[in-house]
Amino acid sequence: MSRIKVLKKNPAEEVVWQYEGEVLRRAENEITLEALFNRDDMPFMDITLKRNDRFVETFYADRWYNIFEIYDRDDGKFKGWYCNIGKPAVIAEDFVSYIDLALDLWVSADGSQTVLDEDELEALSLDEELLQKVCDSLKELQEVIKTKSPPS
Repeated sequence: MSRIKVLKKNPAEEVVWQYEGEVLRRAENEITLEALFNRDDMPFMDITLKRNDRFVETFYADRWYNIFEIYDRDDGKFKGWYCNIGKPAVIAEDFVSYIDLALDLWVSADGSQTVLDEDELEALSLDEELLQKVCDSLKELQEVIKTKSPPS
């Protein structure tokens, strides 16, 4: 397996966060990697995100979202899915980058869903076409969850 850099960008295409992960698998239009949460412990929704929680992250070159499966650092228990709405990822040999479009979907381990950061999306003042892509992508993710199968 190889290490790869992840670059999260804002709509102006400026890097706002970066970290490394270990590539687990690659396919034509996607990549899945493992990364450890690198911030201090913090409460989030119905869980606590802990430093070194295991994230299994899948980025797509042909979908307007990415999906992070989150597992507890201490017991390996599945915590939930964090889904970022963003432009399709750019997947290269040594990096993956994506443009975050603010809107997120949290899916608890029990399948309950919460849409996050609607206020941040509104503040972006996206054009109508881009805003429609964001909304359509959220609906697609929500439909996947309704089937009670993990996002993929």
